[in-house]
Amino acid sequence: MTTTDTSSPDQVPPTPSHTVGPFYGYALPFRGGEDIAPLGHPDTITVHGYVLDGAGDPLPDALIELWGPRPDGSVPRVDGSMRRDPADGGHLGRNGVEFTGWGRVQTDADGHWYVRTLRPGARGRSAPYLGVCVFARGLLVHLFTRIYLPGDEAALAADPLLTRVGERRDTLIAGEETDGTYRFDIRLQGEGETVFLEFQ
Repeated sequence: MTTTDTSSPDQVPPTPSHTVGPFYGYALPFRGGEDIAPLGHPDTITVHGYVLDGAGDPLPDALIELWGPRPDGSVPRVDGSMRRDPADGGHLGRNGVEFTGWGRVQTDADGHWYVRTLRPGARGRSAPYLGVCVFARGLLVHLFTRIYLPGDEAALAADPLLTRVGERRDTLIAGEETDGTYRFDIRLQGEGETVFLEFQ
């Protein structure tokens, strides 16, 4: 049996490199995670965009979670947003009927993501928005932000958070591409960095 003397700094083996992830590719994305609105609902909107790093390059392995109220502003309280296969316990996807207000989607190879949901209604003094949580490589802690949709300029002008962030408010407001389709890019740092929120 051979032993190694590690008392000399020249003979100490290097510490293996570590990463904080992503480790979620196996368990967290699920079939139908992008379909938040009930199938065939006439008021479905699409929100899409890219997750970009500090250099402006897309991240192909980020994970986005979104929450939003119903169009009347009420928060869904629906159990069982995902169906499971009774044989193997795997996810079959959503039941396609109830609106849960919640979805999870992974970016594709080009860093692109999208969800189909219902336009959120206003709650309290806030303009209508979707809550967002971002998981991505290099992040030790996930990030929170909001997606405000254009259309009600008076509500956007009076929103307490948008008023507070001043000139950076545009990083929280999606752009309308066509009727019912909105684009929202998430910039993790650098020029045009998205405003991220800290909850205490």
